[in-house]
Amino acid sequence: MGVAGAPMEAGLVSNLARPGGNITGFTSLSSELATKRLGLLKEAFPDITRVGVLQNPLNPSNAQQLASIKEAAAGIGVDVEAAEAEKREAIGAALDQLRERGASALIVLADSVYFNERKLLVLLVTAKRLPTIYPDPVFAEAGGMLIYGPDVADNFRRAADYVNRILKGTKPGDLPVQQPTKFELIINVTIAKAIGVTLPTALLLRADEVIE
Repeated sequence: MGVAGAPMEAGLVSNLARPGGNITGFTSLSSELATKRLGLLKEAFPDITRVGVLQNPLNPSNAQQLASIKEAAAGIGVDVEAAEAEKREAIGAALDQLRERGASALIVLADSVYFNERKLLVLLVTAKRLPTIYPDPVFAEAGGMLIYGPDVADNFRRAADYVNRILKGTKPGDLPVQQPTKFELIINVTIAKAIGVTLPTALLLRADEVIE
């Protein structure tokens, strides 16, 4: 695994420290980072009271990510509206639902459909002038405004070491499932200006990359 969302919840491994069986690798800390993204949105837009969440109902880790967001949101006085899109054709309608329900900002959950359709997703979100935070640095290349997530390339570099060790005889089940160690905050101020929002200077100063 290079960026598994919730390997235990998905039944891939029974224990992170000693997974046993034939599967090991690296996680993306999806649930933990989902709440971090909520906090970053609130920091960027202190007045928001209702946040939309785009989720894939076919992804087991998305339900866990959403539950974590709802729990964190309750503590900061933010309502959460979720809409489902399990394929490309459903993304536009899901975003329309969130807008109709009063969502003034959006969290895109970590999912392979959204990763693969990132150009379309970013295009639709920008057209709706919806401030959005995305889960993976590659969304920056597609024009995403706020991105916070693990350095996926670093995960796969570390995974290569596991491949080497397994080919030399180490049992996969003896190698612990590891968490990412590098994270990136990327902000596109050009997109922010295009949709008519201004981001706090303090947040910009903390960013690993600011796109202008």
